[in-house]
Amino acid sequence: MKIQDAGMAVVAAPPEAAEAIARTIVEKKLAACAQVTAPITSVYWWKGAVQEGPERLILLKTERGRIPRIRDLLKSIHPYEVPELIFLPVTAGGDAYLAWLSEVMAV
Repeated sequence: MKIQDAGMAVVAAPPEAAEAIARTIVEKKLAACAQVTAPITSVYWWKGAVQEGPERLILLKTERGRIPRIRDLLKSIHPYEVPELIFLPVTAGGDAYLAWLSEVMAV
């Protein structure tokens, strides 16, 4: 994998679903690693009003080419009508870590 293909995808999920979503994505080799944050409070616009609620962020170490498959999987396993999925490209990183990421994603 070239460094320009490496990145981190971010998914927000309800606290009770986040770990299962993370595990499913990693088990399907769509990400080399998933980190699930402690609960956070999200404040956002939804259906014409400001909403607030607990969420957890799932940080996925992955590659750009797997985003369409992650997006398709989220449609079937994520409880939200419109799940968050954004991709942040890696512009630099530790050589050993990027080599590990490349090795794991080479499936």
